[in-house]
Amino acid sequence: MPNIREVAEYAGVSVATVSRTLQQPERVSPKTRSRVMEAVQATGYKPNLMAVKFRSGKTHNLVVLVPTVANVFFARVISGMQEAAAEQGYALLLANTMGDSRVEEDYAKMVQTSQADGLIQLRAFNPFDDAMANAQGLLPMVNACEVLDAVPCPTVTLDNRAAARAMTEHLLSLGHTRIAMIKGPQASPLTRERLAGYRDALTSAGICYDDALLFPGDFTLSAGYQAAGSILKSRERSTAVFCENDETAMGAMQHFKQAGLRVPEDISVAGFDDIAFAAYCDPPLTTIAQPAEEFGRTAVSQLLDVLSGRTRRAPKIIIPFDLVVRQSTGPAPDTTHSSHIKEVAS
Repeated sequence: MPNIREVAEYAGVSVATVSRTLQQPERVSPKTRSRVMEAVQATGYKPNLMAVKFRSGKTHNLVVLVPTVANVFFARVISGMQEAAAEQGYALLLANTMGDSRVEEDYAKMVQTSQADGLIQLRAFNPFDDAMANAQGLLPMVNACEVLDAVPCPTVTLDNRAAARAMTEHLLSLGHTRIAMIKGPQASPLTRERLAGYRDALTSAGICYDDALLFPGDFTLSAGYQAAGSILKSRERSTAVFCENDETAMGAMQHFKQAGLRVPEDISVAGFDDIAFAAYCDPPLTTIAQPAEEFGRTAVSQLLDVLSGRTRRAPKIIIPFDLVVRQSTGPAPDTTHSSHIKEVAS
């Protein structure tokens, strides 16, 4: 059975450095930490995790609350988290909460009962009570992706309003004046911010905002498919559709194509997120690219800063976005083609 001295010799460091890396990885340089972790793997050394926890007072576990693991964007965020956590000697405890606040509160108790050191929440809900604020006034939590307006912890998000405005301006630049929007969940801050950006662009272009162009959704393929059917039944058809995520856009495109419409010749479709499928659907989807893995890495980094006491404030980190123009959007068409729409079974 390999021991800690063999790990130290393999890595070319002292036994104390190996011990510090395993117990307090944040106190070791990334280069040294990488050498030690490579040596641990190469030698097959298995530290006594219970002893490490007892000496350091840490579990090196981080709880991650995910509204749904079925969402492709969240999967990429988690991948970034896992990579960053492993580099720091931490493991992730993943909870698929389905957005249930009671489930999230139960998992938050793992931090309160010292079964985990901190928590990353990917939904706009605080699962802790006020008593959990630490000595610096911060919760042992990071709120990422969909964030609360005011929460005593770091937040990591996108400027969703600016991103939605950029996409709407792109559609306007192509000559579209009737742009439908398939929204996300009604209570989501993402929905609110993306709708605000859509309205900003219309206002700047001198185009009246019309509630009749808004259609409900929930970030799923089926929601996009159903909303597309409603769009086709509208009295005056839209020439472009801005969907608040890529899966919704793909569902909408499927319905339009089944109805005999061509994308983008008859109707343009745009999404949001730039998931892997976006570049390979037919046609490739115009969308807003979010660096999902960077969300995950930044969330872990911010949480470890809180846990180590390196930060005494609640920073608001804004991750940059990119407008990715592909073949699903094109110039506004002559809507006389609408007479060729055929009925599609729901």
